[in-house]
Amino acid sequence: MVMAQSLFLTLKENAPDCLIDVLAPAWTFGLLERMPQVNRAVAMPLTHGQLGLQERVKLGKQLRSDAYDQAFVLPNSWKSALIPFFADIPLRTGYIGEYRWGLLNDARKLNKQLLTMTVQRFVALALPNSTLLPPPYPTPQLSINPAQQQAVIAKFNINLGEKILALCPGAEYGDAKRWPSGYFADLARAKINTGWQIWLFGSEKDKVISGQINQAAKGVCQDFSGRTSLAEAVDLLSLTHTVVSNDSGLMHIAAALDKSVIALYGSSDPNFTPPLNTQARIISLNLACSPCFKRVCPLYPVGHESHTYCLTGIKPESVLELLPP
Repeated sequence: MVMAQSLFLTLKENAPDCLIDVLAPAWTFGLLERMPQVNRAVAMPLTHGQLGLQERVKLGKQLRSDAYDQAFVLPNSWKSALIPFFADIPLRTGYIGEYRWGLLNDARKLNKQLLTMTVQRFVALALPNSTLLPPPYPTPQLSINPAQQQAVIAKFNINLGEKILALCPGAEYGDAKRWPSGYFADLARAKINTGWQIWLFGSEKDKVISGQINQAAKGVCQDFSGRTSLAEAVDLLSLTHTVVSNDSGLMHIAAALDKSVIALYGSSDPNFTPPLNTQARIISLNLACSPCFKRVCPLYPVGHESHTYCLTGIKPESVLELLPP
């Protein structure tokens, strides 16, 4: 969703008066509300991987009254192109994907050699098919409301007296994208000793990992894992100074907030989905087996000393060197 903002910015640049509605899961609305380019968010009732053919047909027909001129279908699945088709949107743009001829009538062939980044692929859809590739892309920029900042400060009794280091130890994709919790704890202890605050971010699924980090740091971290909405997490991250994160959604949010980001890459490709921020620093060992894009390291069983070496080989000292004093 953060990378999709580059598409929204490009559309507004080319047609300033256009109205952009976004069909997306309701849990992403906290991000869309912070994108001034978006006119309205429309809730997608189906979960990832769910076909729900009848629901898609029904929603498409409901959207006919909005009389959209064009739809941009960002996922490459067949089912994702159904709603714009049944909404009778005259121009339906997207990549060919899973045999989507007919569902899309502006079907583009994806040139992966020229469009090496996800954000480039999104932005290219807004441009004529004859455009020289890869296209330049505008940087995502989330808008922060001071009143919303003050609301989270009051709700969580925040003290802004010291510099704040945000640690994002989770990764929805799997273990092969998670830097060891013990390494995050080493960072936390080192920066606490120099007067920094440590804030931990993550979803409900990340509470165990964050708890381990906080326990190793003697309980002095502010642990927000599983305690915030996505919107609140965005506003809290906007108050931090530096962010250390796995390759995750929170990493992209921090980059779109123009934070100093240190991004840790293991099984994923920093050239494909990098943090879109000139201040961001990427750490990757660039091993011969990386990127494998696996959820679990395919080379060694869990517990083996070399398990996920693409991440365990990144030592805390190399991250500390990049952090401000």
